[in-house]
Amino acid sequence: MSLSSTAIEPLSFREALGHYASGITVITSHLDGEPIGFTCQSFYSVSMSPPLVSFSVKSSSYSYPKIRQAGRFGVNILSDEQVKISNQFARQGTDKWHGVEWQASPLGNPIIAGSLHWLDCEIHAEHAAGDHLIVIGEVKALNLQEAAATQPLLYFKGQYCNLAAHSAV
Repeated sequence: MSLSSTAIEPLSFREALGHYASGITVITSHLDGEPIGFTCQSFYSVSMSPPLVSFSVKSSSYSYPKIRQAGRFGVNILSDEQVKISNQFARQGTDKWHGVEWQASPLGNPIIAGSLHWLDCEIHAEHAAGDHLIVIGEVKALNLQEAAATQPLLYFKGQYCNLAAHSAV
């Protein structure tokens, strides 16, 4: 098998990466009395000491410049019961917060009710990478919810999937 140096087609690249299951988060902040948020599946841990996490966001994002200005963000790790929340925050140009219950974190970031867990972060660094920005945050507070039966919301091959349906293997 030979590897070719031809350009990777964006659709093929997206399909290939779709075979990597990921959790779903909503990144939130609060600026000038307005809650801000967007759905993000490219979230991951970076360092244990200091506690750092990262997410990637399109350079053309409408929400991220406001989060950058606030200098802080919350990470709401969604449960499998929050498909509606994920879809709502993935849209642009709508009232993403309509009907969404939330409370302020210690840093003032919106924490969405029913989330599996949340992290409260200050922006630590930002790096340009292609058509995205890689944002690194230092975790300042977190909360592990006491919902043992709750499962994470997962995304695989372009659709939401249920971990419980596959746990009998």
